[in-house]
Amino acid sequence: MGDVISSHLDEGRREMITARTGGVIAEFGRLYEQQYAVALFNKVRFDIEGGGGPQPQLLHRKVPLENKSIFSGSLLQYLEENKKWRNRFLFVPDSYNINYYDSKVSHDRRLHPKGTINCAGYKVLTSMEQYLDLISNSLPGVKAKVGSSPFLKCATQFPLILWHPYARHYYFCVATEKEQQKWHAVLQDCVRHTNDGLPEEDKVQTPAFTDAVRLYRQAQGHYGTWEMMCGVPSQILSNLVMESLLSDLRETISPRLKGKLHERQRNWMLISDAVYSLVQGQCQTRYEAVVQKCEAARSSLEASIRTDMDQIITSKEHVTNKIRAVVLPKAEKLLKVSIEPYISSILDALMEPTSRGFSEVRDVFFRELVEMSKNTLNEGTKETVAQHMEKISMLAFHPVKMHSCYEKVEHLSLEGLQQRFDVSSPSVFVQRAQILMSEQMDNAVYTFEQILHQSLESQGTEDLCKTIQRCQDRVIKKFDYDSSTVRKRFFREALLQIFIPYMLKQLSSPCSSELPRFRELIFEDFSRFILVENIFEEVVLHSVMKDIMMAVKEAAVQRRHNLYRDSIVLSNSDPSLHLLGENPSIDWAREHGGGQDEADGAGEDAEGENEGGEAQKKRRMKQVVSMIQVEEPPGLPSESCMEVPGDDDIPERDEEEAEKDVDEEESSDVKASPNQNGSASPKSSESPPGLSNGSALKEEETKPEEQVKEIPLKVQSATESASPSEEKDKGEDSQPVLEEQPPSNQEVAEEALPSAPPPKEIPSATPEAAPETAPETAPVAAPEAAPEATADFPPPPHDDSGFQSPTGEGAGAEEEETAPCTVAPLSPEEHLEVEQTSSAPEAEVKTTDSETGDQ
Repeated sequence: MGDVISSHLDEGRREMITARTGGVIAEFGRLYEQQYAVALFNKVRFDIEGGGGPQPQLLHRKVPLENKSIFSGSLLQYLEENKKWRNRFLFVPDSYNINYYDSKVSHDRRLHPKGTINCAGYKVLTSMEQYLDLISNSLPGVKAKVGSSPFLKCATQFPLILWHPYARHYYFCVATEKEQQKWHAVLQDCVRHTNDGLPEEDKVQTPAFTDAVRLYRQAQGHYGTWEMMCGVPSQILSNLVMESLLSDLRETISPRLKGKLHERQRNWMLISDAVYSLVQGQCQTRYEAVVQKCEAARSSLEASIRTDMDQIITSKEHVTNKIRAVVLPKAEKLLKVSIEPYISSILDALMEPTSRGFSEVRDVFFRELVEMSKNTLNEGTKETVAQHMEKISMLAFHPVKMHSCYEKVEHLSLEGLQQRFDVSSPSVFVQRAQILMSEQMDNAVYTFEQILHQSLESQGTEDLCKTIQRCQDRVIKKFDYDSSTVRKRFFREALLQIFIPYMLKQLSSPCSSELPRFRELIFEDFSRFILVENIFEEVVLHSVMKDIMMAVKEAAVQRRHNLYRDSIVLSNSDPSLHLLGENPSIDWAREHGGGQDEADGAGEDAEGENEGGEAQKKRRMKQVVSMIQVEEPPGLPSESCMEVPGDDDIPERDEEEAEKDVDEEESSDVKASPNQNGSASPKSSESPPGLSNGSALKEEETKPEEQVKEIPLKVQSATESASPSEEKDKGEDSQPVLEEQPPSNQEVAEEALPSAPPPKEIPSATPEAAPETAPETAPVAAPEAAPEATADFPPPPHDDSGFQSPTGEGAGAEEEETAPCTVAPLSPEEHLEVEQTSSAPEAEVKTTDSETGDQ
């Protein structure tokens, strides 16, 4: 391996790589210094003038993964050095960088890892066919013959491959399909979070960096979204250098590679990784020097801004008006011809999968709270609540539980945009939406955690179910409002990200010759904070912003998108809640759980008595996904992660196994325990989520009279608390439930278990029925009434985009108005029968058996 790299990367080529990297960073540094001053001016102005907009209702956790890790387990890794598969123990900390060790013992002894994988820019593949398709494009003009064997043979039929266009590839294998699905979810989560590496809290360095990178690529002729804008700044700059450098190296090195096809591909990947590592080291050093230089001048720049703020604003407005008079007529013509006809259809393509994803987040959060309420009903103690809150507290960071939410957004398709608007891939928007979904889930969980903890301290253990219901209703209402606000902001940003680069590309030629003369209107003292290029882009942005805002407002009126209108503002609706925002995360196991710490830290106290406090803290770090316990027996798949304690945390059982268990339960005469706690009852923990609720609901629909006589009050309330998506899925044969009415105070007092919170508007296309009622992408057709083309801006080609401006309100308009369906209350005689039944434990056991049989 070393001979291949050293022979092709001699001293001359390394000097050429260093020179090219230095040239790119020097030009980037010049742009960064300009944009740094502009970003600092915008921040100071925002701090002085303030900004409007709706305030979030949910609380935000400052350090979400404090004292937590994501996952750990053992699998097989292919080693490039000796071309063999070896057992490796992988540990994923809260940074989402993957550390791999020789064994679990090495990790427990706090030894240094064999290596660390930063997943930014990677893709997770689950088959060799996907991988071979990608590497076949690595060397141009070289194609694999049919039936040719790859250089890598997997140890099992369930591979996991991390692929990167420039860096080293990693190959893993697991023993079963379930393990592959679990690890795939974990690795995808690592890629998702490491891609989102730039902190949004930094209002100066982050916008300065992103604008400098964008302006540099535009100067090279690259407009539109960039898929490699991911990771920390040094990685993004390395991708920027490799974007042009790698093609030149490929043309010179590729003809000199010897051997069979796959051997040449493998050698080229090794060379590319060596070049990428060399470039990344140089980018890191040079970028730190640029940032240090700008930060050193920050105090003097900020003093100048605060002294001359009014004069700077007045000068900028004067120049903006001059530029607007020149640019705006051309921008409006371009808008009329090439942008306006496609806004609505592109917005629909964005909204359908995104709304389904946020709706699934709401359903997952609601189902977890219903499950906690059901178990609290039987064991109404703080210990029971603490056990469930330990699981729910990290729900947003559980890759397996959040997978159903993430996969809804992965169906987002923007075909045709690559040719028309220079959109490289929808993955940029998919990952951004998934990050927002994770943040909203964590905000909802953290808000519920703080409200419930405050209620338990003030009220004690009396009426725990009613307390949980009240907290649940408050949080669900706030989540609906915040998710609507976040989605509308995401839609606006996505549309701007699609349209603005296209407009700048079209307008740069006719406007670039007129912009330099406007620099003479700017005073020299203010020239650092007022740039003509930035004002030009702001004028273009404001020209299209009005149409985008109008399109999003019109979409909010349609009930199928489940968005709040802008006129509905819940500002300061719950001021006392924000007083809890400064509280740290609650350690439920330590405060109320007693035995939970013993289970998590069994056997660790004795080992760590003589260790330092920091090492002991790391040793006792809890994991979001259940820890995999293995012993390291000999054999090839020895450390494969097959046994996971707490199966109720990870829903991964096959339907065939579940049906087999149900058949065994129907044939047996053993009565189930009346305790329905999922953590204590094996049958409850083995059942898929929502199965008991769905079975009870189906039985209630088929035999209503018998259900009133036999079901105890607790089980009936749990049935009524099924989520809206489950009710529609189970009740399609009888009558679809499209909207629920909020329960009255009397009903809440009579029921011991919380009912489903009534959403403001439930769209007619639920996550389960959405593919049937609404297409995921816009129909492929050209707009019927496109504006006439002008001489300056010819009409765009008619064939490829698949996006159009709908002439009517669109498909599904007839579904907007649907009569709500309410449930008739029980008569007093029926209530009496239910109360008598609930007091008989034998009847409760009998009913539990009947429910288990139906399952």
